[in-house]
Amino acid sequence: MSKKLILSLALSGLVLASTAQTTVAPAIPRDEKIEQQIETLLKKMTLDEKVGQMCELTIDLLQKRANPFAGLNPKDITVDDLKKIVKRYKLEKEFKLGKEMPSQEVMMQLYMRIQGIENAKGFQLDEAMLDSVIGKYKVGSILNVPNGVAQSVEKWQEIIKRIQEKSMEVMGIPCVYGVDQIHGTTYTLGGTFFPQGVNMGATFNRELTREGARISAYETKAGSIPWTYAPVTDLGRDPRWPRMWENYGEDAYVNAEMGREAVIGFQGENPNLIGENNVAACMKHYMGYGVPVSGKDRTPSSITEQDMREKHFAPYLEMVKAGALSVMVNSAMNNGLPFHANYELLTKWLKEDLNWDGMIVTDWADINNLYSRDHIAKDKKEAIKLAINAGIDMSMDPYDWKFCTLLKELVEEGEVPMSRIDDAVRRVLRLKYRLNLFEKPYYDLKDFPLFGSAEHAAAALQAAEESLVLLKNTDGILPLAKGKKLLVTGPNANSMRCLNGGWSYSWQGDKADEHAGQYNTILEAFTNKFGADNIIYEAGVTYKQGGNWWEENAPEIEKAVAAAAGADYIVACIGENSYCETPGNLTNLFLSQNQLDLVKALAKTGKPVILVLNEGRPRLIADIEPLAKAVVNTMLPGNYGGDALANLIAGDANFSGKMPFTYPKEINSLITYDYKPCEHIGKQMEGAYNYDAQVSVQWAFGYGLSYTTFAYSNLKVDKSDFTADDVLTFTVDVKNTGDRVGKESVLLFSSDLVASLTPDTRRLRAFEKVELKPGETKTVTLKLKGSDLAFVGYDGKWILEKGDFRIQTGDQTVNVVCTDTKKWETPNK
Repeated sequence: MSKKLILSLALSGLVLASTAQTTVAPAIPRDEKIEQQIETLLKKMTLDEKVGQMCELTIDLLQKRANPFAGLNPKDITVDDLKKIVKRYKLEKEFKLGKEMPSQEVMMQLYMRIQGIENAKGFQLDEAMLDSVIGKYKVGSILNVPNGVAQSVEKWQEIIKRIQEKSMEVMGIPCVYGVDQIHGTTYTLGGTFFPQGVNMGATFNRELTREGARISAYETKAGSIPWTYAPVTDLGRDPRWPRMWENYGEDAYVNAEMGREAVIGFQGENPNLIGENNVAACMKHYMGYGVPVSGKDRTPSSITEQDMREKHFAPYLEMVKAGALSVMVNSAMNNGLPFHANYELLTKWLKEDLNWDGMIVTDWADINNLYSRDHIAKDKKEAIKLAINAGIDMSMDPYDWKFCTLLKELVEEGEVPMSRIDDAVRRVLRLKYRLNLFEKPYYDLKDFPLFGSAEHAAAALQAAEESLVLLKNTDGILPLAKGKKLLVTGPNANSMRCLNGGWSYSWQGDKADEHAGQYNTILEAFTNKFGADNIIYEAGVTYKQGGNWWEENAPEIEKAVAAAAGADYIVACIGENSYCETPGNLTNLFLSQNQLDLVKALAKTGKPVILVLNEGRPRLIADIEPLAKAVVNTMLPGNYGGDALANLIAGDANFSGKMPFTYPKEINSLITYDYKPCEHIGKQMEGAYNYDAQVSVQWAFGYGLSYTTFAYSNLKVDKSDFTADDVLTFTVDVKNTGDRVGKESVLLFSSDLVASLTPDTRRLRAFEKVELKPGETKTVTLKLKGSDLAFVGYDGKWILEKGDFRIQTGDQTVNVVCTDTKKWETPNK
């Protein structure tokens, strides 16, 4: 399709938008007062002011002696540019540059080295640059963390107050400042860190997810930050992908449920009036980001319309219903079309079909990628035209305000209609009015007495405890009795960086050990719990400080083996160092050879080995899993992860986490739980329940052990026949048959036994988490709408077909029958 035709379709779509929206009720009820304020202001604004509102720049530009790469387009940077930068920072001995451009790895090392030098100076606003950004270019949004590292809440207050003062003075329009606070107050020193998203998915606890977002919003707002780039609901369906840990796991329903709870936690119950303790949520990354064909970040996917609508769109649909005010776009492409230029998905599916009046923001420099990487535009100007006409409202164009001048030219030339500009600016202004920024652009710290409080810490600890998954416990070796000698070993044993992962104090999480000293590593937590006299520490394998995240020092396995002689048990803490986004790409999913060798050598001592997997994605361990008596998957539990693990291993708390993704066993057996019947391979799956699957996995989605046991019985349904309009109510009795208090996540699956398109073997449809005392039985109620069992047909339309469905929870099953076929003519049910 030619670019002229694409543009023609986009422009015609803009004309039709208002007609389409009249048939769908607004996703967020409009506030008439806000709408009138927007229209009044819009009439007064110049074109310069309008395009400025659509631009978002990084705080780096406003720093005295800011990032030396600022203003340099990555595509155009030269060796001479780099040599000048290296000379300026007196780094010639460290970075010996020749005639050719250095590798991306060296570029990243140079960037991080310079960032460290700048960080040491502390952040100061450059008033002249502030005047240029706000005064001249009328920029409406700033993002990111100063100096690339977490700031004190007082510093945040100082910076944002000055930016807002300037914005109100120049334009009378406040700035909306955004930060990636994705697992707690992760860019504010002293703030409360929750587990990463994948851990929150493992809790299967909606209330904890909402509470974590509420606390994060409160502490974020304490620094006057009104906008957080969360929740993350990319479906983590490829274990190679380096951002798998940011979302709630592989399942669409879990991501939808947790995403909704997070949105309400961040924003409160009224999206038209975000409270003083709340922030605007930003759903991301819209959509299909988690299934790149290569497994690498920001690379193409190949998703069918059926899967896109049925699975990847599902979390966004639920979050829009919850009132989410903004969305960030997937940085990659699907079937050859970059998402940032996809009119169908941005405008039609999201804005028109849902009548959603929120704002769409790009990810980092992604409009530039349309020409510099994806080659669907000849230059930046054409890329801007494609993206804005596709439906982008705000460009995160971090270092380059040329966006403003080029977009203005496009409007004056008739390439971008004024109606599209006004629509985008309305959405930006609507976000700011809903945040009440016009009335209160910044806040006073004294109004946030619970910032970093013990109350917030207790919630984060509970979340960490409920997120850890017990995968193996041979002969009930756990919990460990106190008084026994423990060898704590492995590269992850004494690292806050490993517990937190990326987006923690810094982008790559590499500053965590520097700033999280008041919290406990696994080693420190075990020392506190079991006593210093009972803990032996010898790492055996360590990560290289200052190197790439995957680099390890020469192993000293023999020292760990020697230390094991004095221990009763070995706690081997293995996994991954922290990483984030593209730097986390890998070519080998197996655990590092050094770590595999460490576990094998320790197992030969004959001492019982307890494996602790501290990793953002499932690294393959089929060779060493049989050598362990127990296995715990901590994933990325945050600052309280060490304490949570110690509490659980000692039996002072009970495991209740369940796997939010499928843990693969073999490199060529990467599969999700909702596979197609023809994908039956390997041996029969082991698990808490026999799902009659024939797939080769290490641990199944939804699997997780406890120190107690649970029995399911008496599964009933209130009606055996149903139609699309019915609600089916299932009840099942769950009994704690052990001798400890325990929590059980009751998962309800459906299987469509015959369909016109091959159905998934099973799909999660409902879940509830219950706490039971020893011997106690509770009846758990799970509701399912008949329409929930519909699927997207080959024609792209939702359909519920007559026929039998099997419903399963635990070891209980019941069949229900749909008596009437229904096809939806609307895009959403």
